[in-house]
Amino acid sequence: MATFVDRHGLWNAEQDARARAVEQEVAERGLGVVRLSFADQHGILRGKTIVAAELAGALRNGCGFTTTLLAKDTAHRTVFPVFTQGGGFGLREMQGAADILMVPDPGTFKILPWAPHSGWLLCDLYFADGRPVPFSTRQLYRNTLSNLNDAGYDYVAGLEVEFHVFKLLDAKLAPQDAGQPGAPPEVSLLTQGYQYLTEQRYDAYDEIYEILRRNLQALGLPLRSMEVEFGPSQCEFTFQPGANMDSADTMVLFRAAAKQIARRHGHHVTFMCRPKLPNIFSSGWHLHQSLRERKTGANAFMPTEAGQALSAVGRHFLAGLLEQATAAAAFAAPTINAYRRYRPYSLAPDRAIWGRDNRGVMCRVLGGPGDPASRIENRLGEPAANPYLYMASQLIAGLDGMARKAEPPPSADAPYETAAPMLPRSLEAALTALRANACYRAGFGDRFIDYFLHIKEAEIARYQLEVSDWEQREYFEMF
Repeated sequence: MATFVDRHGLWNAEQDARARAVEQEVAERGLGVVRLSFADQHGILRGKTIVAAELAGALRNGCGFTTTLLAKDTAHRTVFPVFTQGGGFGLREMQGAADILMVPDPGTFKILPWAPHSGWLLCDLYFADGRPVPFSTRQLYRNTLSNLNDAGYDYVAGLEVEFHVFKLLDAKLAPQDAGQPGAPPEVSLLTQGYQYLTEQRYDAYDEIYEILRRNLQALGLPLRSMEVEFGPSQCEFTFQPGANMDSADTMVLFRAAAKQIARRHGHHVTFMCRPKLPNIFSSGWHLHQSLRERKTGANAFMPTEAGQALSAVGRHFLAGLLEQATAAAAFAAPTINAYRRYRPYSLAPDRAIWGRDNRGVMCRVLGGPGDPASRIENRLGEPAANPYLYMASQLIAGLDGMARKAEPPPSADAPYETAAPMLPRSLEAALTALRANACYRAGFGDRFIDYFLHIKEAEIARYQLEVSDWEQREYFEMF
């Protein structure tokens, strides 16, 4: 009997051969379980763990799970009326908390160094009739990459990720600490901070850095550097550039792996932009990106004439990023907390501008004639962003700029004084811009944009019901 993968033509010969190799490796290494994971709407890995004996069937026939996982906000609350007609999604296949299928991508197989009895596979999502689920962010990104590849280019992206590592004091696992969400853990600092890139501070991190490094490299992630960032307990890891799907998969695996590894060694890693702790500094995710010509392998952003910052293709791509920046913030900075970071004179952007090797702009252009590493560094993102949506949003905007041969404004040498469109000061403002954005509605489709808006607006609605510490301090004694 034909398998689900065969019936719907999901794999080519190379993928089929890779699946057989995965089955053989699992058997030879004596693995006990394989974790099947997919990145949800927030970029968080979810899924099921199967015993190794079930792998062959799961690879070719998928593994079922409930559609309600696609209906969750960041507190894991279901925010769609799943038991109504269409389940709130307008799709019969998703009503009543029905099942859909995770189909593993055999090319993503890993063995977990920190749990060596375990394999790990990223999955894509399908309905029972073989259609891709339209809310699967990895598949949305794959569709966008296909459009770019058809235009003759590969996407090359390098990751520069800031985050915090704390010593875990209390995991808050008392029954009264449970909830949606539960109580955050209690932590202490590893360093007092504010000694950027100093040797003494690095040595204070060395023990946990070595644990992370060994495991991340054993996992096969292309780690490049581990650095001491500006704030207390703040770190920055960078990764070698990867093409097309590779860097997005790396970011998803890195975040999940770092949190799991650290927790096993008494630490807490967070990719939250600005934790609510005294003296803590905001974290960003700087996305380095360029296009590579598929025929020649040449960097399509590298200029050929002296004095140029970018090629014509690069300029058009850059113009697209700047023009769509207000709406793109919803994907680059998709949490309420992210907007604490956009402050003037803070090494974070506050308006949609570009400049040559200037860390105050949104888009920092690096390289020049003869430099094969010429690229655009977008400094808009937060480390909690869903990488598939963040990168897809860059390509949709860049391709739109290329199609229209749009030109960017002049380079900004004074980034916090140049007249330019301001970036959103809140997630609510970013969502308002996204709702009306024709470019992203064309690129992602109306159904996904409306779905994404619904989930994020539910998150905002919960936030607005909370009484903040600021309100208590401001009004409780005064009135």
